[in-house]
Amino acid sequence: MIELTPRQLQIVEIVKKRAPITAEQIAEHLNLSKPTIRSDLSVLVMLEYIDAKPKVGYFPGKKTAERLGGSYLLKETKVKDIQSIPIIIRETTTIQDAVVTLFLQDVGTLIICDGDGKLTGVASRKDFLKVTLGNPGAVSMPVSMVMTRQPKVVTVSPGDTVLDAAQKMIFHEVDSLPVVIPGTVEENGPGLDVVGRLTKTSIVKLLLDLEAKG
Repeated sequence: MIELTPRQLQIVEIVKKRAPITAEQIAEHLNLSKPTIRSDLSVLVMLEYIDAKPKVGYFPGKKTAERLGGSYLLKETKVKDIQSIPIIIRETTTIQDAVVTLFLQDVGTLIICDGDGKLTGVASRKDFLKVTLGNPGAVSMPVSMVMTRQPKVVTVSPGDTVLDAAQKMIFHEVDSLPVVIPGTVEENGPGLDVVGRLTKTSIVKLLLDLEAKG
């Protein structure tokens, strides 16, 4: 195993803390010139301690990421990288049709939007179970009667880190989150356009991928 020099170890630490970072910025942190560290950067890239992306800069490489483990992966991965297609229904959908959608799509929560496609709420299996048990007439009610309404819905943005999203899931005790972006300004304020959903399953798969690569 090749041992890194003290300067190379410093470079790895700088990249870990400040990625993405350019060669010029790394040199500045070390009070050195870019040509002085060029060979160090080449060696670290070759050994997979750091990785380089043209016009962007340097990132932690495979070996560094593996050493840092799942926490690093969750901090560096964005929601947009692992989000899945949202399962959306309208507010006017009946509870019966919503439950059918829930099971056909094999999801735990449905995202509910208005006629303009803006987020208005979410409804989970538990919500449907509560309203339908002992109440046969509930199946014809609109889903808007049982959903958790905006703005109480917990959401994430595509650019949020998976770590931040996971912390929201744990704190609010939910299994999935709508991924949203600001929509056009409406009479009652800006709406939220749904662009995806993030589930606990997606996060677990991400961690399992890391373990498999290790």
